[in-house]
Amino acid sequence: MFSKIREYFKTADSKYSAREIMRWLWVIWKGNRLQAILNASIGIISVVVSLLAVWAIQNAIDIAAHAKQGSIYLAVGLMGLLVLANFALNISGVWIRNILGIKAQNRMQQRMLDRILRSEWHSKEKRHSGDVINRLEMDVSHVITFLTEVIPNSLSTVALFVGAFVYLFSMDKFLSLIIVVMVPVVAVLSRIYVRKMRELSREVRKSDSKVQSVLTETIQNRMLIKIMESDDAMVDKLENTQSELRQKVVKRTYFSVIANFILNFGFSLGYLIAFLWSAIRLSHHTLTFGGMTAFLQLVNRVQGPAKNLTKLVPQFVSVFTAAERLMELEENPLEEQGAPIYVKSPCGIRLSHVHYTYDESDAKVIEDLSFDFKPGTCTAILGETGAGKTTLVRMILALMKPQEGKVEIYNHHTSKELTPRMRCNFVYVPQGNTLLSGTIRDNLRLGKLDATDEEMEDALITSCADFVLKLKDGLDTECSESGGGLSEGQAQRIAIARALLRDRAIMLFDEATSALDPETEKNLLQNILAKHDRTIIFITHRPAVIDYCDQTLKVEKI
Repeated sequence: MFSKIREYFKTADSKYSAREIMRWLWVIWKGNRLQAILNASIGIISVVVSLLAVWAIQNAIDIAAHAKQGSIYLAVGLMGLLVLANFALNISGVWIRNILGIKAQNRMQQRMLDRILRSEWHSKEKRHSGDVINRLEMDVSHVITFLTEVIPNSLSTVALFVGAFVYLFSMDKFLSLIIVVMVPVVAVLSRIYVRKMRELSREVRKSDSKVQSVLTETIQNRMLIKIMESDDAMVDKLENTQSELRQKVVKRTYFSVIANFILNFGFSLGYLIAFLWSAIRLSHHTLTFGGMTAFLQLVNRVQGPAKNLTKLVPQFVSVFTAAERLMELEENPLEEQGAPIYVKSPCGIRLSHVHYTYDESDAKVIEDLSFDFKPGTCTAILGETGAGKTTLVRMILALMKPQEGKVEIYNHHTSKELTPRMRCNFVYVPQGNTLLSGTIRDNLRLGKLDATDEEMEDALITSCADFVLKLKDGLDTECSESGGGLSEGQAQRIAIARALLRDRAIMLFDEATSALDPETEKNLLQNILAKHDRTIIFITHRPAVIDYCDQTLKVEKI
């Protein structure tokens, strides 16, 4: 039994030091000062009202017991005013938490999402999308609650402790010092508690993210799961993941129960000592009944904050765990930031002796590749699966940088090595259904936010997607997740219309006509290539596309 308890108190090293986490939290707190200050102010005022209530109760009891002179009606009236003041403070606190709290969470989610979107892109993502969403929801909530509520509440808790101790000290110096002796003991136990709970909470949050990842992936692929008749297998997978989570929650709860029992036993013993001491003083007539009532209330107000501080410990643990998980999302370095760099059209892309390997242990995907996508030309990129076509496109889009050689964007007047800031010169239509939930209008505006209805209609006609104009709701037709409600071919044509609205000098199509019938594909290609004013690159296996191209680049598998 004791060896098992010792095992629970063992701690593991953390990824970030407490100083690093506190520094990161300080940066986040700067954007939420107003709410934190308001909560702290309400907390301090609540402490004053609470201590005045102790005095008011003592005063009313002593007047009623004729231990002192005064009006009992005024004494009770004062108690009523303090009760009303406490109600008003509670209502104000709820309002601040609910209204300003959700705004603070929204701001931080936006900050984190912006950081993720601006970071360097990697083909091999470290984290499942379900895990990232879990962090953006749960961990952001923990951090904001800590900064705007827990910290201000801890200040008012300390203020209540100090105020109650001074009041108690004025009544009985000996007992007040005995009660305060518990604080260093609590501090030592809390340090051990924090270190172990950080480790256990990290494991619980990690398992919680796994559960959300399984749920996200299952919902996203439920059609495939139904077709493969794998319903039971996916439910079993969820159960296994949830079982792992339950085991870790049980382990954390076991540790928490042991630690809380030790702390609460000490507090209960202290209260019994205080009650016995005050009863002895009352029996020796050195303390009035009202004084004994106030005395015990003050002991509660000294012990209460100390207990609350121990309750704050799990919240500190929770925010440290949440902060670590959010800091991990910021580990990926940012792309080059700054104003977009436009290159005057027509412009082309030149690859010079480009090499790329995804991992040092892997074979090279691209080796010593040189090619010129000349301004105003149409090029077909061909190659078998795994030959490096997708890698090549990612380098052209400045999502990845070649490990050797260089990729340049150029026109008749200038030539510049490609960077993320030059991505503004590109339009990209990926393969598959890339529509988002919302209306067709919403999807088209991703290409051009201020596009007029006329511009959208022209783009739809050019992309052979004029069927949209015949729908009952037209541009306002709703699409579900991943363009649900539309065929693959319809979704592809709307995606091409979105790209045409963006209207940039270089257009990349990744198997963008794979779901189209031959006649529609022919009309679409004629419309896109009619003006010869853009540099167009097709990744394709379709013979009809190749026939329209000026040149081809065949990528060989190494």
